[in-house]
Order: sequence, then structure tokens, then C-alpha cells
Amino acid sequence: MVAQNRSKGRPMTERSLLILLAAGGSLAALLGAFAFQYLGGLAPCHLCLLQRWPHAAAILIGVLALTIRSRLLCWLGALAALATAGIGAYHTGVERGWWPGPETCSGNSLAGISAQDLLDPTKIIAPVVRCDQVAWEMFGLSMASYNVILSLVLMLLWIAAARRQP
Repeated sequence: MVAQNRSKGRPMTERSLLILLAAGGSLAALLGAFAFQYLGGLAPCHLCLLQRWPHAAAILIGVLALTIRSRLLCWLGALAALATAGIGAYHTGVERGWWPGPETCSGNSLAGISAQDLLDPTKIIAPVVRCDQVAWEMFGLSMASYNVILSLVLMLLWIAAARRQP
């Protein structure tokens, strides 16, 4: 499949299209997360924030892969997608109570805070967004679960791009 890239007169290869889809999927995931945060008022927990970084890396890798045309970059994109899927799977397990989450967002949120700090009115303690509570779900799946599904599809796109000739 070859589409014409009108801006440069070069044909767009199937590989380039796969890279655009994979990096674009990560961009869509990030934009969706920001929309839930800033438009929907759902503050992200620690694990939610960790899932965003590999998507950001995949977007950068996609831009580089379209300009440098390296298979290695496509494999790095697949690794970034796998990384966010792994964090999302871990987060899903924490939300479902399958295993404990990090103490910073699912354990005792007052750990490490002294009684003196709690009584001091000048100390402002920000509320902790818990990782072990589902903030939003649809059809029984949380945002972390949807991130796993999307990221595994994106990983397959990256792998398909890596297997094409640059």
C-alpha cells in the first residue's frame, strides 16, 4: 500500500503509515489522559502518571523513526508500548486487589508524616490520589485496563513497522 505524500512528492510507505498509527495512538492516549484530568477533573495517581511517560517516548520515537528510517527505532517504539502496557497491567492488578500497590498511593497515605506535621497549620498536606481505587470505568474496565489493550495493539503496530523495509 502506497499513499502519495503531497507535501514532499514522496510516496508514503506502509512502514511510515504503521509508524504514524503507532505514534498517533500514543498521542491519542496522552490527549485522552489529559482530557480526563483537566476537562473531567480526574486527578491521576502515581501509576497513572508513570503510564504516560512511555507514550511520550513513543511519540518522540515515531517522529525520529519517520525522519531517520531506522528499524531499531521501531523496536524501541514497541518496547515503549510494552512498558506502558506492563505498568497498566500492574495498575489494573492493584485496582482489582490482586496484589499490593506502592505505599505512596495505595497503602497508608500518612506514612512518614509526623503527628507534629499534622498539627502544624503552616504545613499543607496535599491529598493523595489512591492507585488502588478505580476512578473511572466503562464496561467493567478501568482506564489502566484500556491502556493495556491499546498499548498492546500499538506494540503490534510498531513490530509490524520494524519488520518492513525502511
